[in-house]
Amino acid sequence: MNKMFLILQREFLSRVKKKSFLLTTILVPLLFPTIIGVVFYFIKKEDDTAKQKTVQVLDESHSLSMESLAKFKFVSVSGNLDHAKEAFKESDDFALLYIPDYDIEKPEGFRLYAKSNTHFSTINELEGKIRESVKERKLQAYKVDTEILEKLKTSIDLKSLNVSEGGEKENDAGISFIIGYATGFLIYIFMFAYGGQVMQGVIEEKSSKIVEVIVSTVKPFQLMMGKILGVAAVGLFQVIIWIVIVSTFSLIVSAIFGVDISQTSQMADAAQQASNSAETEKFMRLISSIPFTKIILTFIFYFLGGYLLYGSLFAAIGSAVDTPAEAQQFMMPIMMPLIVGIIGMSSVVNNPDGAVSFWLSIIPFTSPIIMMGRIGFGVPWWELALSMSLLIAGFIGTVWLSGRIYRVGILMHGVKVNYKTLAKWFMLKN
Repeated sequence: MNKMFLILQREFLSRVKKKSFLLTTILVPLLFPTIIGVVFYFIKKEDDTAKQKTVQVLDESHSLSMESLAKFKFVSVSGNLDHAKEAFKESDDFALLYIPDYDIEKPEGFRLYAKSNTHFSTINELEGKIRESVKERKLQAYKVDTEILEKLKTSIDLKSLNVSEGGEKENDAGISFIIGYATGFLIYIFMFAYGGQVMQGVIEEKSSKIVEVIVSTVKPFQLMMGKILGVAAVGLFQVIIWIVIVSTFSLIVSAIFGVDISQTSQMADAAQQASNSAETEKFMRLISSIPFTKIILTFIFYFLGGYLLYGSLFAAIGSAVDTPAEAQQFMMPIMMPLIVGIIGMSSVVNNPDGAVSFWLSIIPFTSPIIMMGRIGFGVPWWELALSMSLLIAGFIGTVWLSGRIYRVGILMHGVKVNYKTLAKWFMLKN
């Protein structure tokens, strides 16, 4: 046990002391929001400063309102369609919109002529413009009073509440799912990143013959577990630093804007005083009801459990091959459950309590991702306990399986490895 701890310590310190680790740990939680903010800023600035595009309109129905939109300026043209198209080709205008003298019961024959491929958002906006014109003609033909029609439009705000023995709580499933999906995707990324580090480290030590010296004093299983736990400690340390940085940044921002986020129960009242917007008040109320502590603790457990399960498999692959290129043939079976987990998130959002969501959140190979998506919808305690127990059992099982391959493969060089070879190593007696 002491030797395994020494290996763990070596793996942890050798990685934490690297400048790349420090830069990644500090910059990632600040860099991504900054990049996203900058991109959205320039997109908004581009939209605000964009010039109106001129659209020529040949309206044979005389029904289209020529009132310009934010992005488009409409200019009426006359004559037949062929003549209008020829004139459009010689102009610098963006497009030619042709509206035939259509039948309101079956409106068709509309055309948009442009000099390059037209973006779908442009088509959707112009379709909306035409749709409104057709609607106006139908209202006039059917002699429908537009004022009465407007009065019939009613806005309904259906508040969704969860009822339990502890009382009533507003449903926050939408925001919780977004958080759960984001954390599940982070686990997916972390398992690949840190699992790949374990595999790469094993391959490097094996190819440099260092491992032959190490195993003379340390059992192969201890060496494998030391590397896995060492990299796990690095990952957990990095995640904790990220949580601290994000929390500190949030506190600083809240202090600047005069909001005390520690008093989450008063967030709705603060939002109401700061703004009369019902949407803002509802959003802040939902944020205050999200179980952040539960989500963070669950994330840490599934991050560690998922990494330890997959990390042992990556270690086994690293011990069996001599180069990273040789490891590619064994990567797909490991990747498939993770990919299934990401795809399975669509089942969670549609039916979080369905059979597919349930089983994917219970099976150890997909539970780290799927359970994080379900946690926001309220998972019964027995399902969460079962999922965690099976994940622990799955980790123990994969460690045992990987250890039997690792003890043989770590000392093998120049062997053409396939699944039959791995099975043979697994069956070898000590």
